[in-house]
Amino acid sequence: MKTHINDSFWQRYIQLIRTEMIPYQWRVLNDEAGIAIDKERDDDNIPSDKSNAIENLKIAAGQKEGHHYGYLFQDTDVYKWLESAANTYAIKPDEKLKSMMDDVAVLIEEAQEDDGYISTYYQIDAPEQKFRRLFESHELYSAGHLIEASVAYYKATGEDRLISVSKKLVVCIQNAFGPEEGKIHGADGHQEIELALVRLYEVTGDQSYLDLSEWFLEIRGQDPDFYQKQLDENKKMGIRHEKTWGIDPVYLQAHKPVPEQEEAVGHAVRLVYMATAMAEVAYHNKNQKLLKAAKSLWKSIVTKRLYITGGIGSTVHGEAFTFDYDLPNDTMYCETCASIGLMFFARAMMKNEVDAEYADIMERALYNTVISGMALDGKHFFYVNPLEVDPKSSKRDPGKSHVKPTRPSWFGCACCPPNLARTLTSLDRYIASTTTDSLSVHLYMGMEGTYELEDQMIKLKQTTQMPYEGEVTLEIKEVVHPFTLRLRIPSWAEDFKLKVNDIPIEIERSDGYAMIEITSDATLSLTFAMPVLEWQSHPLVKEDKGKVAVQRGPFVYCIEEEDNEALLHLYTLADKPEPKFSEYERLGDFVALEGTAEKILIDDSWSGVLYKAGIKKQRTEMKKLTFIPYHLWANRSTGEMRVWVDRKQGKDV
Repeated sequence: MKTHINDSFWQRYIQLIRTEMIPYQWRVLNDEAGIAIDKERDDDNIPSDKSNAIENLKIAAGQKEGHHYGYLFQDTDVYKWLESAANTYAIKPDEKLKSMMDDVAVLIEEAQEDDGYISTYYQIDAPEQKFRRLFESHELYSAGHLIEASVAYYKATGEDRLISVSKKLVVCIQNAFGPEEGKIHGADGHQEIELALVRLYEVTGDQSYLDLSEWFLEIRGQDPDFYQKQLDENKKMGIRHEKTWGIDPVYLQAHKPVPEQEEAVGHAVRLVYMATAMAEVAYHNKNQKLLKAAKSLWKSIVTKRLYITGGIGSTVHGEAFTFDYDLPNDTMYCETCASIGLMFFARAMMKNEVDAEYADIMERALYNTVISGMALDGKHFFYVNPLEVDPKSSKRDPGKSHVKPTRPSWFGCACCPPNLARTLTSLDRYIASTTTDSLSVHLYMGMEGTYELEDQMIKLKQTTQMPYEGEVTLEIKEVVHPFTLRLRIPSWAEDFKLKVNDIPIEIERSDGYAMIEITSDATLSLTFAMPVLEWQSHPLVKEDKGKVAVQRGPFVYCIEEEDNEALLHLYTLADKPEPKFSEYERLGDFVALEGTAEKILIDDSWSGVLYKAGIKKQRTEMKKLTFIPYHLWANRSTGEMRVWVDRKQGKDV
């Protein structure tokens, strides 16, 4: 499969990553950016003086002397940068970028030990603890990101030097982990190696990588006390420990065997990374137990624990899921990486079964929480993506220190910025998928690609007005044998119509897709309305009672103080907003929404008064209320923002 995205909306981001994000992140990783690094929340334990990520590798390689700085997984910032650089190089080759990538590849080769091990903290400062603190060590998490970067580098350049590094690393892991006596019978506290091994299998065909991934999934949770037992053994062995935090098997998704896990619990990113691997292994190894469990986790998320923006993770404590329908708007977490992981999960599930629900959620996360994670300058980022912000609360309420009203330049824990870059530069993987006799189009965007079906290579070209208007033209060429084309019918679309070679046809629907039998080269024209939708939440979501969230097309909208004055909680939407094409100097061209709202007036009778007895109708005035796409917020000024807005009752919403 080879796909080129030429869509104007997405080209803006891909170009931004190539020209701004990758060079900027390179300077940050080399401690040359001259920026202030923010802590993602108020916590004295967060290292935020510098990145030191490249420096750590140089020390491990013997090029420098010194101690490790940063988190135990600091290496992954480099690996994810390398993956995004490789993806970018594959899109548009650039010799300067290739030279930077090669320098990193050499550094990784030199940092890797003879037995294949590489994880700079343990190489530099704690060699005796290798694979002995798995509840928090992130060694296999880091290994997974190195493997994914190696695969991307190989696909972009055709050079297997880092594949060789990955193979050597996997041998090291296989020698240490497995069911055999004397090996470690447990998995890393942070899932990632599981899905990375699938990627390595896909490019090498080595079944042992897939089997190791499956084993890591199956061993997880078999003994919920595994991590504590490992620390107890360390104490007996005289292995020193830094300060050890309490071990929570639920946080680690190690509270029960993975095939028995039906509820989305614990750290949100870890959960969706694990679920992605479950779905991938289920697809390749036909493991129905893992697939059944993955489906249960999916349903747990999307029916009871998902934000309207595609965000997941309801609390800062453990960056975790909490309980059903607990979806606070101003203390949530909604980490950018978590929504990226949800996209991974959706794509992996679609390998097993084509269902529009997966594509709908994938699209919701992508167009809202994921791209909200980066500013339009490519140099500022959100770790947390809130649905409601008051800058005073962010500054003065210790419980909301993670809720930033503007995007910082970088973070002490910098997992999100390079994760964004590697995901958006691999967006071509999410547009469509194939089986032996079908091609399914999940996302509508301008692109040209070639897709392999059994005994034929189908060329697909999309020309579209998306994401702002519902018009799509698809050209299908080089058809040799008949096949089924599936076109997703977006859940937010109305009046979906289809023409094949200018002839209107009746649409056969299945699992949210229009089904068309293609027997020869053809041109298809799709049209669909993009109405303004006012979403209500489940009655058990306490925070959203009496409120609506507004959506048009794939975009969820929000209101900002910049357009609507302060005290946004005083507004009550009185009618359904209408679309209005807008052009802002700092935001570019987009479709805004405008409605009418009643705003409560705070008069002099409230001076020096906190409460009043009795029920008296408060004075209001009518105001225009302007909504912008959620992903664009915080690109102009610092102010209030909210997604869920009070709605005047008594009207059909």
